[in-house]
Amino acid sequence: MADEIDQYLLRVEQAEQEIDQLKKELEILQDPKKLKASGVVSPAVEKLQTENAKLNYQLNHLKRFLTEERSKRPAGAVSIQRALEDVFRLAITSAFPDLDNPPVLLTPSAKMADYQCNSAMSLAQLVGNATGKKMNPREAAQAVLDKLPETEFIDKVEVAGPGFINVYISKSFVAKEIETLLTQGVRPPALPCTKRVVIDFSSPNIAKEMHVGHLRSTIIGESISRLLEWVGHDVLRINHLGDWGTQFGMLIAHLTDTFPNYLTEKPPIADLQAFYKASKARFDSDEEFKKRAYQCVVKLQNYEETCYKAWKMIYDISMAEFNKVYERLEVKLVDRGESYYQERMQTLMKELTDKGLVEKDPEGRMVMFVPGFTVPLMMTKSDGGFTYDTSDMACIRQRLQEEKGDWLIYVVDSGQGTHLETIFEGARQLGWIDPAKHRVEHVGFGVVLGEDKKKFKTRSGDTVRLVELLDEGLKRAEAKLKEKERDKVLTPEEMQKAAEAVAYGCIKYADLAHNRTKDYVFSFDKMLDDRGNTAAYLLYALTRIRSIARLANVSQEQLRKAAETTPLDLSHPSEWKMAKCVLRFPDIVVRILDDLLMHSLCEYLYDLSSVFTEFYENCYCVEKDKQGKIVKVNMSRLLLCEAVASTISTAFRILGVKPVEKM
Repeated sequence: MADEIDQYLLRVEQAEQEIDQLKKELEILQDPKKLKASGVVSPAVEKLQTENAKLNYQLNHLKRFLTEERSKRPAGAVSIQRALEDVFRLAITSAFPDLDNPPVLLTPSAKMADYQCNSAMSLAQLVGNATGKKMNPREAAQAVLDKLPETEFIDKVEVAGPGFINVYISKSFVAKEIETLLTQGVRPPALPCTKRVVIDFSSPNIAKEMHVGHLRSTIIGESISRLLEWVGHDVLRINHLGDWGTQFGMLIAHLTDTFPNYLTEKPPIADLQAFYKASKARFDSDEEFKKRAYQCVVKLQNYEETCYKAWKMIYDISMAEFNKVYERLEVKLVDRGESYYQERMQTLMKELTDKGLVEKDPEGRMVMFVPGFTVPLMMTKSDGGFTYDTSDMACIRQRLQEEKGDWLIYVVDSGQGTHLETIFEGARQLGWIDPAKHRVEHVGFGVVLGEDKKKFKTRSGDTVRLVELLDEGLKRAEAKLKEKERDKVLTPEEMQKAAEAVAYGCIKYADLAHNRTKDYVFSFDKMLDDRGNTAAYLLYALTRIRSIARLANVSQEQLRKAAETTPLDLSHPSEWKMAKCVLRFPDIVVRILDDLLMHSLCEYLYDLSSVFTEFYENCYCVEKDKQGKIVKVNMSRLLLCEAVASTISTAFRILGVKPVEKM
């Protein structure tokens, strides 16, 4: 017992000594002169100084943001969610300075408030873990509110439930933002900096027709490109064509046999797909032909004149067909196939060999092992020919070093994920990718399914040609418009424009409205339905919104002038709800710039059109007497309609959907 008491007293004495030492260190820390005179800083004090400096930096940065926010209008539209995240980050950091990187959890609220901060529960837990003392989440929430700075966009905040912080947006701020939208147009959110973006999408193979498998890459890539260009990035759209490899030796050998005079007389190759199938059949069954095909590949890659001319002929025929599809879909690309990288592949292999970064495998192939991946990159085949791996490595190097790309995007099906990750990691290992500077990502997507939930094919089991799919869509759109007797009120030219807008818009929108990471079922009936989240519904909605001002005999010029002088009235709940919904657009754009999931924009458009329908049912924009004569035009509400229409039109341009004035 005596020994236990002695040990206890010893621990007390040690504890008192530690307390005295901490008091001295704290005294020195609080007095700069003593700190300087001491000449020695303990690790604990040094850590506190570092944390204090970091905290001061964060606080000063956020205070500068708030000062700028109050003093001037931003260059772009305000993302309310991003602005709220910044002010809550400042408040949370000020309220809990000892926490390292505390969570800022802020989401739009579908219930009473406009936004909700859900950080209090996590903060209370972190404080408890750090101090050993329990903290009530409501206390944590109140501590954040006590430090929340005043801003022009917050009307009020309140703690609700177990610690949620409800945020209500200022009505005057919303009105001011809508007025700015009406006078300056729909603006993108301000970016901290613009980037050089190189985006790779579509990428069909020469000598093969574009099929439904190319649909998603083309549509998703085009839409992402439009979004990035709209917000101010410098975008280079690359069509990475399959135009170099074994199949071209096969095609050239078959061309030489079938049309021996091809150098002087253009061969009548109207159907390249049939020509490809015939050459492939010979390649698979005739060993002598296969041998000559391989020889043609070597000659082509050495730019032998006759082989190169044959290749160019096949290339030009293919591109003419591809461009017909791209024109219909309003897709713009810079064509740059694997052939573009031939000399770069030669240079790359010499450098890798000289540095000892490739090795010969038992089968005579030159391979490059990449840390973290069991399957190496095959840089040359046993006969010395280059592979997809070679061209992809030369390609990523060219985009980083020659194009000076800051952000590389590969819109390629999800099945290529492992291959692309190997390429990306290989580029990192070689020092081409600087993680601090470059953003390199694979935008993967699922496959297109038929209504039987299997891969989308024709009844005969063939892959669906893209041009046939577009033709069928146009045919069905025309039938749908005639079913609604639109041909009786539209001119033939208007009818044609409406049919094309509905057909191509619906095909694009049906793809983009689905989460790209998932497979989706292709159905003409669903995509042409004018109910639900479809392009047909939204095109009709936009046409209806635009018609309101026309029916009120108010011109676009009158609306522009009214926007400069007419104060917005947001007193009706439906007016207020719709105005806030319009201002969510920059929030959606900011989110998509982070995850590149375009379906978020489609969901937003459907929400906005639904909110408009509610507004239109509850708020008269134009009042008429019993004889149908206009007795009152509510200009404030017409301006709200114009704000909605402008937002939908801007989103349509991003999605590649083309609206028409009459439907």
